[in-house]
Amino acid sequence: MKQNFTVRQGALDGVEAFLSVARHRSFRKAAAELGVTPSAISQAVRVLEERIGAALFTRTTRSVGLTEAGERFLSRAKPAFEELVAASEVARGLGQRPAGLLRLSVPRAIVPILLEPLIASFCKAYPEVEVEIAASKELVDLAAEGFDAGIRLGQFVEADMVAVPMTPPFHLVVVGSPAYLAERGKPTHPDDLRQHACLRWRRSSGALALWSFDDKDKDNDSGGAIEIAVSGPLIASDFPTMLGAAIEGLGLAQLPEPLAAGALKAGKLVPVLQAYAPLMPGVFLCYPGRRQIMPKLRAFIDHVKSRTAGDGKVQPGVGAKRAGPRKGG
Repeated sequence: MKQNFTVRQGALDGVEAFLSVARHRSFRKAAAELGVTPSAISQAVRVLEERIGAALFTRTTRSVGLTEAGERFLSRAKPAFEELVAASEVARGLGQRPAGLLRLSVPRAIVPILLEPLIASFCKAYPEVEVEIAASKELVDLAAEGFDAGIRLGQFVEADMVAVPMTPPFHLVVVGSPAYLAERGKPTHPDDLRQHACLRWRRSSGALALWSFDDKDKDNDSGGAIEIAVSGPLIASDFPTMLGAAIEGLGLAQLPEPLAAGALKAGKLVPVLQAYAPLMPGVFLCYPGRRQIMPKLRAFIDHVKSRTAGDGKVQPGVGAKRAGPRKGG
């Protein structure tokens, strides 16, 4: 049969009074230490003895001593109570200043281009905070997995998360190496990709991601979103691998523009189909909505805001505009 380990209500009542009396061997001195009347101390100890079912003190008009039951209770209760007090002090300290372990769930691709300089400056500014980065392609449940916050592309921010922009919106760009484009030619329309070698990305759900475009040829002001199934020699589970393969001339890749920016600037990659590049919401720091945010997370949020203040304006709440959370990575 399953045992019930629940601590019953009031089980700790009177323990502090007992420990003070045992330390001073005096109800009067215990009362002075705890700032209550001697009768209140006496009543608290009496209730504790009734609940335990044994006398803890021997009392005379001249002295107070411990019974055998009192000695045994003291030997176990004193260190346990001291641990509770210490635990309270530790928790109180974490609630009053930025300190402790800050756990962040982030996409692998974000670490080198965005997070490394940010984390370096944060750690220098807040030496009492330890930062743990769990880099993964999967979108984990932040609360269930014990993370303080996560970093997400805007389209993957759940509606019940508080989102802080880390970048302005950016385009998904199709890129290829100069050598590849010289050999295969440049596509001029997304339909042309069917004749090209395309590097594909497998989502955490197992599905191959379609390539998304904004078809400017359609007769409306905002353009029309289209998705195309491409094919090619390589399937990867993260953007950096696709970036490296594109630089090596293995095929075309569709990547977040910030990730490809360095290679584009260096001439290692060339953009194509720029007129059809879809605009993405950007990258966000997100965390579960809470009434009270721990100082370590508040410090990181403020640090993110101060470091990204000049990156442009991004409307918050991107996740709330969708019908429901989008799964996959």
